[in-house]
Amino acid sequence: MPTPSMEDYLERIYKLIDEKGYARVSDIAEGLEVHPSSVTKMIQKLDKDDYLIYEKYRGLVLTSKGKKVGKRLVDRHELLEEFLEMIGVQQENIYRDVEGIEHHLSWDSITRIETLVEFLRQDKQRIQQLHALHGEVISDS
Repeated sequence: MPTPSMEDYLERIYKLIDEKGYARVSDIAEGLEVHPSSVTKMIQKLDKDDYLIYEKYRGLVLTSKGKKVGKRLVDRHELLEEFLEMIGVQQENIYRDVEGIEHHLSWDSITRIETLVEFLRQDKQRIQQLHALHGEVISDS
């Protein structure tokens, strides 16, 4: 299993490739707010662990293992963002909160949250009732 730091890199690389078709060291460094030299070191480690194939000066390609893990990490992040939004966490706190908790939850917890999100999605009244507990009113949009 990848470390939390490896997860951050795989998540970022997967998203960049999904959005742009490629992931450059400079884009990864900018997105993670780290030095390019740190990115290069981590890419070499991810290559060694078969998450990607890296050729100096040529770029990188995720392996099937890297794609699978990357997608799972992106999905986890999006699920947690949606969950926090559903339960009424203020928008300006959501990204930071997800970054703070995503590496500390078991996959069992993630699966349970996914089930809860799906349950809440099935009937918008459930979400409205939840928000009403905090004295909040949300629109039907």
